[in-house]
Amino acid sequence: MVTRIAVVSLWAEDVPTTVHFYRDVIGLSLLPHHGEYPHFDLDGSYLVILRGQPVPAQDAEPSHFPIVAFSVSDFDASVARLLDHDIELSWSEDKESHPRWVMFHDPAGNLIELVQFESEN
Repeated sequence: MVTRIAVVSLWAEDVPTTVHFYRDVIGLSLLPHHGEYPHFDLDGSYLVILRGQPVPAQDAEPSHFPIVAFSVSDFDASVARLLDHDIELSWSEDKESHPRWVMFHDPAGNLIELVQFESEN
C-alpha cells in the first residue's frame, strides 16, 4: 500500500539555475551528492531536477494548475522571499481564503504553488 510520495521529478534545460532557485529562493535542502541529478530533501520525500525541456499538459483543465505544490508554515514570509528575489506571482489567493496559496513559475517554466493550510498557522 502506498503511504506517501517518494520522488517528484521536474525537468529543466538549465539545471544549475533551477537548482539555485529551489535551494536559495525556495529554501529547500540540497543533498550533498547524487551524481548528475540534484536531489532536494523534503522530509523523506525527494525533489529531483533532471535535464530536459518541461512540457506543459496539452488541453489541460484547468489550464493553470501547478505541477507541484509545497506546503509552507509561514505564508507571508514565503511570499516576501519570492518578491525579494523578483519572482513574478502568476496567481494568488484572496487574503480571506483558506488555504492561502500563491502560484509562480520556476526558471524552467514549471508552474509551482506554495500553500499554507489553516492547521499550519
